[in-house]
Amino acid sequence: MHVLYVIDSLDRVGGAEQALAGMAPHLVRGGVRLDVAYLVEREGMHRELAAAGATLFSADRPGGRVARLRALHALLRERRPDLVHTTLYEADVLGRSAALAARVPVVSSLVNSAYGPEHVRARGLRPWKVRAAQAADAATAQGTRRFHALTRHVAEAMARRLRIPADRIDVVPRGRDPRVLGTAGPERRAAVRAALGVPQDAPVVLAAARQQYQKGLDVLLEAWPSVRRAAPGAVLLLAGGTGAETPRLRALAEAAEAAEAAEAAEAADATGAAGAAEGSVRFLGARDDVFDLMAASDVFTAPSRWEGLGSAAMEAMGVGVPLVCSDVPALRETVGSEEYALLVPPERPAALADALAGTLGDPAAARRRVEAARARFLALFTLQHVTERMVGFYERALAGR
Repeated sequence: MHVLYVIDSLDRVGGAEQALAGMAPHLVRGGVRLDVAYLVEREGMHRELAAAGATLFSADRPGGRVARLRALHALLRERRPDLVHTTLYEADVLGRSAALAARVPVVSSLVNSAYGPEHVRARGLRPWKVRAAQAADAATAQGTRRFHALTRHVAEAMARRLRIPADRIDVVPRGRDPRVLGTAGPERRAAVRAALGVPQDAPVVLAAARQQYQKGLDVLLEAWPSVRRAAPGAVLLLAGGTGAETPRLRALAEAAEAAEAAEAAEAADATGAAGAAEGSVRFLGARDDVFDLMAASDVFTAPSRWEGLGSAAMEAMGVGVPLVCSDVPALRETVGSEEYALLVPPERPAALADALAGTLGDPAAARRRVEAARARFLALFTLQHVTERMVGFYERALAGR
């Protein structure tokens, strides 16, 4: 089976890009001849994909979308794959169009529940642009043979929003290699904390996400002063690339630390005030050691407003770190239930603070959830299991020719 995979870029920090790089060796070992075409040239997963046996092609051309569309069409005529697989918006629209023009069957991944009310209302997005993107997505979706959705929630939402039959959508989550994730343990925890300069006994909360409205990091920072009052000395680590929300997030962090310093000063505790708030929120930027950061943390939190899967939460399940997540459909579907993670309503800072403080304050209950969550990860989200399901998805798509 010869598959040409089209993706926006090979950016190292993107979830879709990481998922492709992780799955590529398993696909190739499973008998898939894998080509990967990317639309924008950025430093990223090139080396890993090439080492896995994939053949890489850049469709980045001067002249924008039209030039990239022509490059993809020429590549399809040259490579003649059995199937084209597109992922992410630009790749979906251009990859589907090129595949249909070249008369090659095409499938697409649905990685998020786009075009809903939450997107129209999102800070920084213009409603007319959201609807224009939806129209282009829906138009090119009509010629797509099958769709792969990360969760049932995404499948149901996008079937409505793209006007596609639900029976053309297969649900297959992303997966991770347990050996790459590793597990949390005292030695790993101590080494990572020492490298970060975080006290070994400090309560540590970690969030790993792009600094975008979707991820709800502003809600976490609004909750943080209450967490600090319940767990003095707690440290919040924010790992992830900068984005549209970065100025707001930094302002919220500065305000939280200034307010805590003022409270300490009012209590006439000059010694505590000098060190209590300083450095309690640490912006780590984009990282390639997120699994280590998870292993060094007491809680991992995903306060998202919406998700397609919640890959970081799934990874935390595999590493073995207590979880506090927004109770949005895709995250609940991924983590399962309150047996595995504490789930709180989105955009509720007080509820999020209570859940974080409760997790830090009751390590025995948190450990029980961790054990159940890791068993769930091993049953559903290992790369071997997910890759077998993806090969089956490709076979069903080709059988419909």
